Amino acid sequence: MVVSFLLIVVGFLGLIFGANWLVDGSSALARKYHIPDLVIGLTIVAFGTSAPELVVNSVAAFDGHSDIVLANIIGSNNFNLFVILGIAGLIYPITVHSSTAWREIPISLLITIVFFVLANDFFINQNSLISRLDGIILLILFLCFLYYIFKQMKTEKIEELPYLQKSNTMIWMLILIGFSCLLIGGKLVVDNSIEMATDLGISQKIIGLTIIAAGTSLPELITSIVAALKKNSDIAIGNVIGSNIFNILLILSISSLINPIEYNKFFNQDFAILMGGTVFLLIAMFTGKRKKLDRWESLILLSFYVIYTTYLVSKEL
Repeated sequence: MVVSFLLIVVGFLGLIFGANWLVDGSSALARKYHIPDLVIGLTIVAFGTSAPELVVNSVAAFDGHSDIVLANIIGSNNFNLFVILGIAGLIYPITVHSSTAWREIPISLLITIVFFVLANDFFINQNSLISRLDGIILLILFLCFLYYIFKQMKTEKIEELPYLQKSNTMIWMLILIGFSCLLIGGKLVVDNSIEMATDLGISQKIIGLTIIAAGTSLPELITSIVAALKKNSDIAIGNVIGSNIFNILLILSISSLINPIEYNKFFNQDFAILMGGTVFLLIAMFTGKRKKLDRWESLILLSFYVIYTTYLVSKEL
């Protein structure tokens, strides 16, 4: 079991460093050919921060571990919402733009509801399953969301940042090594998490909702903490909301296209937590100091996650 835990840590390190190297190499390649920062941000950087979840879920879907796939997505979104925003808001109260309060947060809630409806198959007389058709629907919604973001940002002034020139050899080494680390890291995390869960008698659902979800969300956690320390509220909250939308629309769609995902209705409780947390965030925008996540609201988010996670783990022991 100790070996499995150490291999999980190694896997997470591979995911984090792999994602960073892949983003660095891809960004350098894009800039070399004068691709605008807007396109880089919407594609390469967005993919890079979601790469750990994407790789872990792709491996789990291919191996038929549906509980890992679902737990990682729902668990990561809950971790992003309750822990990352909670910590970032405690460091520095997060001021939110009107567009985020009125559009992005409601969009995140709506997409979560769509995920919930598709997973439970309320309108189809069959076992709960996230099918390849569901995956196509989510992927189309993802493309619509990208178009929406592109339209939102098109009118904004884009400032191209200076960057260090890299040789073609260095660029492709970063891309290939980063991608390799992601694949190896993802395989280590999935395989050893399942082995550790079996040894401890803990379900794959709990492992996915806690260890895997927290580990694959480390890039978002680090990004938001740094943003909060620099008092950059846009990045702190945009990183969380964007990641939650990406997790459902992109990562779940790809996972279900690889292999249809059997849905365990025990996840409905975690869905309720995710939807409730998103509604709380929306309400927080219009209470106290308007369009701001205050420290006391952040403390509520973080405290609730700790209590709920303790409850989940205690049920397994």
